[in-house]
Amino acid sequence: MLPAPESDPLGAERLQKLIAAAGICSRRRAEELLRQGRVRLNGRTATLGERADPARDQISIDGRPLAPRPDSLTLLLHKPVGVLSTCHDPEGRATVMELLPPELRRGQGLHPVGRLDADSRGALLLSNDGDLTLRLTHPRFGHRRTYRIWVEGHPRPATLARWAAGIPLDGHPCQPVRIRLLGAKGANTRLDLVMLEGRNRQIRRTAELLGHPVLDLHRVAIGPLRLADLPEGSWRRVTPSEVLGPD
Repeated sequence: MLPAPESDPLGAERLQKLIAAAGICSRRRAEELLRQGRVRLNGRTATLGERADPARDQISIDGRPLAPRPDSLTLLLHKPVGVLSTCHDPEGRATVMELLPPELRRGQGLHPVGRLDADSRGALLLSNDGDLTLRLTHPRFGHRRTYRIWVEGHPRPATLARWAAGIPLDGHPCQPVRIRLLGAKGANTRLDLVMLEGRNRQIRRTAELLGHPVLDLHRVAIGPLRLADLPEGSWRRVTPSEVLGPD
């Protein structure tokens, strides 16, 4: 059976799509809000899979009306080390939102697309476009991510071949990795990695298992979007055509 469409000719769309399009959160997070019973539709608790037309129906989250969707906005950010890839941190640590001007922090609904751990730096997308977020994060769309890393020691060719074939993590296989030796300096080695998946700390965990811990991890490109000469801590606007163009 084919999945139900996200929208219909009468203008009604799935609630999770409407919430994501309004810039509240990602579509996956919107589904969690619906399962938790935090979304109301026309005065009653909404359920996952329901549709609504924002022009006719009243939608609220935690008692707050769903605001009109903002204009689509996507940013490419060069994240520094020590900054969290999240909108808020209960412990008061620095987040990527603090790198944006005040007019972009509030009312735009921006949220990080994917993750880059605090110890890593490089390309990170922020967007308020739920459809774009789904396309960029779902594995079926196959967006490549390119990394430049320094590791301890000098990996042997056989070790790099094992890494390229995909090292299982947590009992599950990993996809192959395109890996290229860029050179060495002293006791350390620089590598170029191109990956189609991005599990939690996958590069660091794999390197550790192979006996060559990561010293520096820099994501230089997401799909067709490259950092080029964008300074650390800076950002620029991107268009949907840039993000969704040929990879």
